[in-house]
Amino acid sequence: MSDKTISYTPIILILLPLVLLSAIFFIPNSNSYLQLNFFSNSCQPAALPPQHLPKSKPEFKLLIGIITVPEKTERRHIIRMAYELQKPIPHAQIDIRFVFCQLKTEEQKVFIAMEILRYRDIIILNCTENMNEGKTYTYFSSVPKMFQGEEQPYDYVMKADDDAYFRLDNLFDALRDKPRVDTYWGKGYPPLDQDNPPYLVGMGYALSWDLVQWIAESDFARNNTHGIEDINLAMWLNVAGKGKNRFNMREKMYDFHGVEVKDFPNYTIAVHVLKNDFTWMVTLKNFNVTGGLEPSPFYHL
Repeated sequence: MSDKTISYTPIILILLPLVLLSAIFFIPNSNSYLQLNFFSNSCQPAALPPQHLPKSKPEFKLLIGIITVPEKTERRHIIRMAYELQKPIPHAQIDIRFVFCQLKTEEQKVFIAMEILRYRDIIILNCTENMNEGKTYTYFSSVPKMFQGEEQPYDYVMKADDDAYFRLDNLFDALRDKPRVDTYWGKGYPPLDQDNPPYLVGMGYALSWDLVQWIAESDFARNNTHGIEDINLAMWLNVAGKGKNRFNMREKMYDFHGVEVKDFPNYTIAVHVLKNDFTWMVTLKNFNVTGGLEPSPFYHL
């Protein structure tokens, strides 16, 4: 072996790993691109849960505003996961937002700001936190201003409680063929066999976009905001002769009332009064939300 060959061998041994590393990081190939893209996207704020983003122009657009309070951080994470794990709905865009009034503490401002940066699913209204002193009015009247300049960003706008779980596919099926003007949709009260209930209960009801615009412009609604929120909203519509297309989902939207599978029929649109982790667990388990979990050496459930 020559002296020249011996002198170059250590250099080659040092440079070879560097060349290989350069090839991995700088030469484009499908595998490295997908891996880098995956981790990059996982850190980006998402405006919507990915499975609810339509691949083409949606034929149906719904905004669900979940009325809640800043302190319920853990509950928001459960709700987010519960909706993200539902199956995608072709040609539909369903935007789910958590709705607060103004934040009160420095801790809330920092932690809620982090949630906004990560999830982009929070609306903060210009009001003091309340239940029956105008928060629902502020929500509906603020939505058109948020989308000012857009002709009709949504077909329907929904108000939902934070202790209600909606099955989005059944919700979509129940709304997709309804009129998209002058429509008031939800669970009627009294829960009798009637097609024109006097009001729809606050667990979750939807208004067509024109009614939301009307609320934002109505002096009557603005001057009558205090009182039980779902009764108030119905009063606005009834006095003004609005919401003539009224749909009562009385059997498909119900309060939590048991722990057996038979208590959760497949036609269910919404389950209400999920006040604690146990009731959420029972509901999600009965609808088999975790059915897609595969065996793995990384966990034992």
